[in-house]
Amino acid sequence: MSLVEDAARSTAYRRVKSMFFRALTLLALAFVLGPALWLLIGVAVKAVPHWSWSVLTSVPSGNGGGLENAILGTLVIMVGVLVLAGTLGVLAGVFLAEFVSINAKGKERGVVLRTAIDVLAGFPSIVLGYVGYVALCVGLHWGFSLLAALIILSLMVVPYITKATETALRQVPTAYREGAEALGMRTGYGLRKVVLRAALPGVVTGLLIALSITVGETAPLLYTAGITNDLPNWQLIHHPIGYLTYYVWTDWNQPMASLHYISYDASLILLVMVLSLLIVSRVIVARTQRHSESVR
Repeated sequence: MSLVEDAARSTAYRRVKSMFFRALTLLALAFVLGPALWLLIGVAVKAVPHWSWSVLTSVPSGNGGGLENAILGTLVIMVGVLVLAGTLGVLAGVFLAEFVSINAKGKERGVVLRTAIDVLAGFPSIVLGYVGYVALCVGLHWGFSLLAALIILSLMVVPYITKATETALRQVPTAYREGAEALGMRTGYGLRKVVLRAALPGVVTGLLIALSITVGETAPLLYTAGITNDLPNWQLIHHPIGYLTYYVWTDWNQPMASLHYISYDASLILLVMVLSLLIVSRVIVARTQRHSESVR
């Protein structure tokens, strides 16, 4: 009889423990989803009642106007950072994951590169913006310009892309590399066609984080990109560029309600951009995961 009672008590204890930890996980989920939903709903409630499609097709004026210049400018900055920082970050991640352990010299370079990445990731964005202003805008006489903004933003997000790429590549099974080598593939070809394709979900995640940071930055752009109501052109230096976060930050502090509406509209457009990036990345990850499963 005592054995039955002990088993019953043990079962009850495990049930209570399971319910307790399930409640903790639900509470943690609420802490994650709560602020996100509060942000989404708050921005939508403020922006949607006063929304006008002319915001997408007109430039700012004294009492309001639109955000065409800022939308196009933000997209141009995102594409530029994706090309510049994406290329440098992915190549650095590939080097750290695939080539630093070849010899002692490679290991030393890997240590130096990882240290530099960690230090760079710790710099405040406003400090990088000020350094970019002094070194690029003033020192090289570029003025407020797109190229200065791209360089500083790329320096900010390269560590995230590098770490994500290195982690994704290290999680690819060694059998993939050995199989590619056994089939007679050259190292570079096997890396491109087998290893990187299997690691693509992690690489895409790093790029998504980088683009999300790029979309939301303000201080570095104030120092390097300046601001203009003109539409973007192909001039990389000596020409400012518009971006959405400027209007979120500036128009909110203005006394006119029409400018407050522009600030709400800019916030809503930024959220739509980030959600679009999330959806696109999930589609890419889903397709690449199906490819990885078929390879296994």
